Amino acid sequence: MDDRLLLIAFGAVVGVCSGLAAVALYYGLVFMVEHLSVLREHWWVFVLPGIGMAVSSLFLEKVVREGAGHGVPEVVYSVSRHGGLLRLRSSFSRLISNCLTIGSGGSAGPEAPVIISGASIGSNIAKLFSLNERQRITLVGCGSAGALSAIFNAPVAGMVFTIEIIMGEWSAANVVPIAVASVAGAQITRLLRAPEVSFTHLSFNVDLTSTLASVGLAVVTAAVSIIFARALRYSHHFSDKIPLPVWIRAFIGGCLVGAIGLMLPGVLGEGYHSIGKMVEGAFAGGLGLMVLLVAAKILATALTLGWGGSGGIFAPCLVIGSFAGLMYHRFIDLLWPGLSWVNEGCYALLGMAGLISGTMHAPLTGIFLIVDITGRYDTILPLILVSALSTTICHVFEPASFYLRDLIEKGQYLKPRTDAKVLADMSISELVEKDCRTVPRNMLLGDFVKVVQQSHRDYFPVVDENTGEFQGMIHLNDIRPYLFDSVMYETVFLEQIMKINVETVDIHDELSDVLDRMDANGLFSMPVVSSNRFVGMISKATLLDRYRNELIVQTQH
Repeated sequence: MDDRLLLIAFGAVVGVCSGLAAVALYYGLVFMVEHLSVLREHWWVFVLPGIGMAVSSLFLEKVVREGAGHGVPEVVYSVSRHGGLLRLRSSFSRLISNCLTIGSGGSAGPEAPVIISGASIGSNIAKLFSLNERQRITLVGCGSAGALSAIFNAPVAGMVFTIEIIMGEWSAANVVPIAVASVAGAQITRLLRAPEVSFTHLSFNVDLTSTLASVGLAVVTAAVSIIFARALRYSHHFSDKIPLPVWIRAFIGGCLVGAIGLMLPGVLGEGYHSIGKMVEGAFAGGLGLMVLLVAAKILATALTLGWGGSGGIFAPCLVIGSFAGLMYHRFIDLLWPGLSWVNEGCYALLGMAGLISGTMHAPLTGIFLIVDITGRYDTILPLILVSALSTTICHVFEPASFYLRDLIEKGQYLKPRTDAKVLADMSISELVEKDCRTVPRNMLLGDFVKVVQQSHRDYFPVVDENTGEFQGMIHLNDIRPYLFDSVMYETVFLEQIMKINVETVDIHDELSDVLDRMDANGLFSMPVVSSNRFVGMISKATLLDRYRNELIVQTQH
């Protein structure tokens, strides 16, 4: 079958499965919320998020043996460094842990767990049918797109998010199957449940004044995005320093979230009910309350995700963005009460786009998510302004998105079709030249001359004749004067003229590091040594030749 048709067919299957995973999580959360609602009247209700987060942490650590995380970075890492390989248990483990976290009141989103679930489904379907690495990566993207599309009933946003964040590049070979998977995921949602975030019945009359005012909103959402990203990061680092088991830390963090929820219930859970009220223009409270809700939601999410809860930042971004949009609208309404502003629900939508764009550095995702859930282009001009400006401002203070920052700092993220990515797809074992003749350290120079006459190499590794351990190197240019002095043939041993402090390469080293070391030391070849045994030589000529071939292969798709 044609490769493109094959990927489209598999993409549709993966999209359907991802959509079913999203629906399963939705009904799991509904079940949890309904059965725990009877406990909300008790004074000790603040411990519920703590219990849920502790059980979630124990489940991930002890049962399925997966660490807590946001989900999306794990998928990006698998695509970047492991050819899209994901464990099968990831297709359900995060759904269960997220259900426990959010269902008990933790402040997190269900999108990231569904994304890693869908990505795992795509990865394992590719493995089941023995598809190659490139096809597997495409199906991982299909699973991610189908999952996000199913959560929001937003097929365009699901496709754009996957290409913008997960895949990291726009490729014709990927776009079509990912788009098909996104449509399949959205269709499953439409068949099996009503979408939680849908405002197709609303319309907004955005005039020039309101459009210009959105520039100020972009500055606000950028500032909130930076605060949110740093709060998440600092909360995680602070929690890691506490010498307690992870489930106890999760319990403490959950109890703190529950305590915040006693005063401000709107910060608990994923918060979609609050978004509905804000966009509908039915959310009560003044400017002070909006400021408090923005801060409280940021704190609650940082405690949930930083202290061991399971979930993503997508839903919190939407809620915080809505709060920020209303806060900004009420501020400018107080400042210029005589002007006629667009309905505050419009600014809630713009705030959502601004937070997604700023926190994730994904402006297109922010734009198309709002277009998808409103079904209109009424707000497209301010949407573009807010998303583009928020991303640009955030990039100055946070050079990498929240999802990618840790991966970049650890050197685990490789952007597609870059030098680092091409080199990472090759290994030293593929490039080792093994036609080198080793010589013992106690060999006389006269015997060595006979070896040189029969070899086409300039480098000769010297080894210990008893242990076989690598001792050093001899290069013909370094000993050329000795070769023409026959008097020395019977008096000089190789150990007297060999180089001892030689730059060596381990078989497991990164090729990018090897190439940097060659450039730094002016070398064209280096010996490969493993467990103190000479394996072969690696040369810059062979490396660059293989690099060129690999680049041709990658740019053909």
